[in-house]
Amino acid sequence: MDALIVCLWICAGVCALTWIASLVSGEHSWVDRIWSIVPVVYVGVFAAAADFADTRLNVLAVLVLLWGARLTFNFARRGGYAPGGEDYRWPILRARLPRWAFELFNLLFITVYQNLILLLISLPAYTALTHPGGFGAVEVVLAVVFLGLLAGETVADQQQWDFHRAKHAALAAGREPESRFMRAGLFRFSRHPNYFFEQAQWWVVFGFGAAAAGSVLQWTIAGPVLLTLLFVGSTMFTESITRSRYPEYADYQATTSPIIPWPPRRDAPRRIGAA
Repeated sequence: MDALIVCLWICAGVCALTWIASLVSGEHSWVDRIWSIVPVVYVGVFAAAADFADTRLNVLAVLVLLWGARLTFNFARRGGYAPGGEDYRWPILRARLPRWAFELFNLLFITVYQNLILLLISLPAYTALTHPGGFGAVEVVLAVVFLGLLAGETVADQQQWDFHRAKHAALAAGREPESRFMRAGLFRFSRHPNYFFEQAQWWVVFGFGAAAAGSVLQWTIAGPVLLTLLFVGSTMFTESITRSRYPEYADYQATTSPIIPWPPRRDAPRRIGAA
């Protein structure tokens, strides 16, 4: 069977399973739980279809595996796989929407749209499969850039993890934390540096497919474009919640780039505090 057909069947099966799991459990983060796993499977299918004999595909498979391992670890330590590990935003959205509207949102957006994105961002590997051979300077540069972005996301997630542990420890001890949200380290230059690195890695994956085909005019660009749009919407929703909880977050927004790391526009107001 053609590797693309195999991946389409996997995507259909994962859509069905995550949707049914959300109905049975009442939790709606099942796509989050497979987010770091399914793309590894897709790219692995394409590499296997080439009998693991194509260097470009093998390197791409290893890079995506590293991405998946890191993200799975970070998601697991935050309790994402534990019962009740639902994304905190979904209960808020459920309270704002009629029951039928949220269930439609769950089916079309949380389940189908996000699973399609996971397939689409993996399809540059299919382009590499259909354009075999060749691994030159461009691929080396792309691999190095990918690893650099992976390291950046690792640092950002660790800084966020350390911040929240210190914050919860302070609250448990009856002390007010120095800051109520993260704004130090990489978060001084971007409100969501981990989002930036995550998206950028998949643009690099697209670059592998473009290098294989010898042109950037590839329909697989739909994957990283839709992923970016997903993160834009997610960021807007997340920040609206954060701003409602912490009014001083508006000052942080005024000084700091939303996604792309960039020097702060001006010194943060004193009342925000240091993180």
